[in-house]
Amino acid sequence: MVIEPKFDKAGYFFEGLADVEIKWRWGFIDKTGKLVIEPIFDDRRPFYEGFATVKIENKWGLINKAGEMICEPKFDYSLSFIEGLADIGIERKWGFIDKTGKVVVELKFDGADRFSEGLAAVKIEDKWGFIDKTGKLVIEPTFDNVDDFSEGLAAVKIEDIDKTGRMISKPKFDGISDFSEGLARVEFEGKYGFIDKTGKLVIELTFDDARTFHEGLAAVQIKNKWGLINKSGEMICKPKFDAFYHFIGGLSVVIIEGKYGFIDKTGKMVIEPKFDRAGHFGRELALVYFGNNECGYIDKTGKYVWEPTK
Repeated sequence: MVIEPKFDKAGYFFEGLADVEIKWRWGFIDKTGKLVIEPIFDDRRPFYEGFATVKIENKWGLINKAGEMICEPKFDYSLSFIEGLADIGIERKWGFIDKTGKVVVELKFDGADRFSEGLAAVKIEDKWGFIDKTGKLVIEPTFDNVDDFSEGLAAVKIEDIDKTGRMISKPKFDGISDFSEGLARVEFEGKYGFIDKTGKLVIELTFDDARTFHEGLAAVQIKNKWGLINKSGEMICKPKFDAFYHFIGGLSVVIIEGKYGFIDKTGKMVIEPKFDRAGHFGRELALVYFGNNECGYIDKTGKYVWEPTK
């Protein structure tokens, strides 16, 4: 099946649907290329948990996969549903709605992020803390900056905490990522390594840059080239790529001399670097570009299911 070129722009597939633009308006197609939600929106977010937030005349509302308006556009800001709730904003105050469009956490925060592991970061004046899904403040807003909870822990600008607010790692790194697959990337004086959940450094700070672990592997940079390590810190693929993303579905995007291709977990090039841009595989398909505007979709063999078009 090849999707005929007929859209001005196209996004990635999420939950079986991809956003497409026709004459400055956005709608959604299925994987056969059929337009299943008409292009009537000024802006859109991808589908998560069966719903998408859409924008009409500078206000955000909520649709389901049938294109039915579940919540009329009335919010100034809106993000996607995560763990059953979406953060929304009106006049610079933030709260959360459920999938019926009902406000379940009052719009009273100066900032808010998505829920992760049952908690969401919220901002009160200039400090960040965490609430549960009832809106109860469970970790006081004492931090200058925070990340989402991941695998039971959240990175904060001062120290690492668990879900009770207990400090896990004393401040000794210049930067720290979310935990992914049991490890977090850390930075100190321009070098990167990885810690476990006790705060122990398990992969030494020897890299010039690094990505988080996905599917058991992490990309690392040495002298401007990217390679691949496992959780023991062993080099699986020597640094030879100009850029490296993380693995999704067994493949990762890499860049060589300005061209994008895909490798497998052994470092073998399975789709040659010939694209000017490429996204990761969202389940079966990846969006690829030639030039500034010409795009199409490929499967994991590199075969086009939608030939490139402007």
